[in-house]
Formats: sequence, C-alpha cells, structure tokens
Amino acid sequence: MAKLKEFLKHGQSIWLDYIHRDLFTSGELKKLVKDGLRGITSNPTIFNKAIAGGETYDPIIKELVQAGKSTQEIYDELVLRDIIDACDELSAVYKSSGGEDGFVSLEVSPDLAHDTEGTIADAKRYNEAVNRDNLMIKVPATIEGYAAVTELIAVGVNINSTLIFSNEAYRNVANAYIAGLEKRAGNGEDISKIASVASYFVSRVDGPVDKRLQEQNNESLLGKISIANCKLAYELYQEIFSGERWEKLAEKGAKPQRLLWGSTGAKNPAYSDVMYVDELIGKGTVNTVPPATLDAILDHSVVADTVTKDLDLAKQYLAELAALGIDLDKITTQLMKDGIVSFQDAFAELMQSIDEKKKAFQTI
Repeated sequence: MAKLKEFLKHGQSIWLDYIHRDLFTSGELKKLVKDGLRGITSNPTIFNKAIAGGETYDPIIKELVQAGKSTQEIYDELVLRDIIDACDELSAVYKSSGGEDGFVSLEVSPDLAHDTEGTIADAKRYNEAVNRDNLMIKVPATIEGYAAVTELIAVGVNINSTLIFSNEAYRNVANAYIAGLEKRAGNGEDISKIASVASYFVSRVDGPVDKRLQEQNNESLLGKISIANCKLAYELYQEIFSGERWEKLAEKGAKPQRLLWGSTGAKNPAYSDVMYVDELIGKGTVNTVPPATLDAILDHSVVADTVTKDLDLAKQYLAELAALGIDLDKITTQLMKDGIVSFQDAFAELMQSIDEKKKAFQTI
C-alpha cells in the first residue's frame, strides 16, 4: 500500500471513484485512508450501482418509508449519510494537508446540467446539509455550469467541475473558478480555504477516436490521443495558474484549481489497465480511480513524473489526427452530451428503484 504514498511524492493524490455503505461498515475506507488514499468522488452512476444494485440500503429505505418520506427525500437521506460519513473519515487528511486533500465529491442533479440557477440552489442545499469543510460539489462543465461555478466559488462552496473532455472546456472551467475567487476577494472575504478540481475524463476520448482511426486503417495513433490531449491540458494549467492575474489571488492565499484525471480505468482490454494513470503523473494533479484500477495500481503501477514528458510528441499526435480529418472537438462535444445523458439515465433509474422499493415496503 506504500504505492499510494509514492504518487504523493510526485505531487499527485489518488482518490477513489466509488462510494458504498460497505466501505464504512467493513472498515475498508479507514484502511485505505491509512495507506494513502486522499479523497473520494461519486456520481449518479456510482450511487445507482450502490443503492439499486443490492439490498444493503434496504433497511434504511424501509425506515424512511415508515417515516413517510418522499422518493426525493429518501434519495437525499441515503446519499447524504454516505457523503457525511466519508467526509468524516477523510477529515484528518483534510486537516493534515492544509485543505489540499481529504475531499468527498457530491454531484448536483444531472437534470440541472443546463440550469444555472437550479444548479446553484441544489449545490447550496447540499453544501448546507452536509456542513463539512471537505465537501466538494460537482457541477458539469456546461455553459450554464461555468456561470454556476463562479457564483458558488464566490459564496465559498468548494467545486469539482466535472465532465470535461476538451481543453476549451477546461480553460472555461479554470477561468470560471478564477472569476469566482476574484468576486469573493472583491467582497472582502477569505479565499484561502476555497478548493476546486477540474475533472478531465480521460479514457472515454480514446474510444470514438480509435474507432475512426481503425476506419482509416491507422494504427499508429491508437490509444495515444486522450493522453496527448491531457498533457496539453496540463500545459494549459501551468499557463493559467501563473502570471499577473493569478499572482494577485495567490498573494491572498488562493489555491490553484488542480487537474483531476477521471474515467481512468482502461476501457479497451488491449491497453494496460494502468495506462491512464502511469502516463499522467505530475505535480498538482489528482487521479480518481475505480476499485479495479486501484487494485491494478497497487500491483504494478510504475510511479514517475510523466505528465510533462514528451509534450512535443503529444502535440505531434494531435496534429496528425487533425491531418487525417478527424475532428477532436466534434468528438469531445458529443462525449459531453452523452455523459450528461448517461448520468441523467442513471439518476432516473435510481429514483425509479427507490420508488419501487418504497411501494414494496409500504405494503409490508
């Protein structure tokens, strides 16, 4: 387990992209934190698998049904219990890291992805309900989401900007964060305790790109574009969080918004199961991994500074892709749309499952 602490020596924190009540009751989370885990991320799909995928949560659901709670109230209670328990388990990491790590992410309703005011209201509601300094609220990187991020940062809510697939979206997210800090500082409020990450979804990009490459019988770029794109994002991170505009905020204690690599489990079995981890290690980054990828990391990851390595080659790969007539912007735009729909579907499925369990328990 010392492997997780090796990443930290290179400036990267490993978070777990998974949450389930069993993590707490079994003591597994406590052990992982002791061994170097630095945070947790969740999303509607993860909660759907946890709550609807078994009977672990049924006793709590039955209790809430008997108390006359609605389906939405039951959902909130189930999710908030897990998030609060996770925050408490990671509070020591938050304190010892000076507020750099120890965060637990909770996503606003995916149905609000294109609703700025609704997102702000949902985020504030969850932030108040959890009432923990190490909570991060996840907001999708839509046009409406950018505006919500600025307002939420300005009022002191930690933000995980999620579903980022392109460097244009990443730049917008980073600028929204900085604008929020500027607004908060302009109001005379402390910005030193605000934290944010920008969640860049990695492996999903290679799927549709590889498909188009194979259609052109091009094997030289297979499995290379997503990592190349992320390396350029890191170069952008270094550019944005430096210079006069940023330094004015840094002097007031502002923390850079760290790049978080998400969706880092390899989807293609032909690729190494730690490819999207080992190739993106570097200072000021986070990698959030599902349990299977965490096991693979512990078994055979090679930890070294890699995110800044072969940057010119990464740019060459992207230039070659464009020369083939493959439009990466078009692909990432579609991935964003698909990602929102996927989370909306998972959320709807979870609410339906809770509703069905509710009806079953009402007849007992």
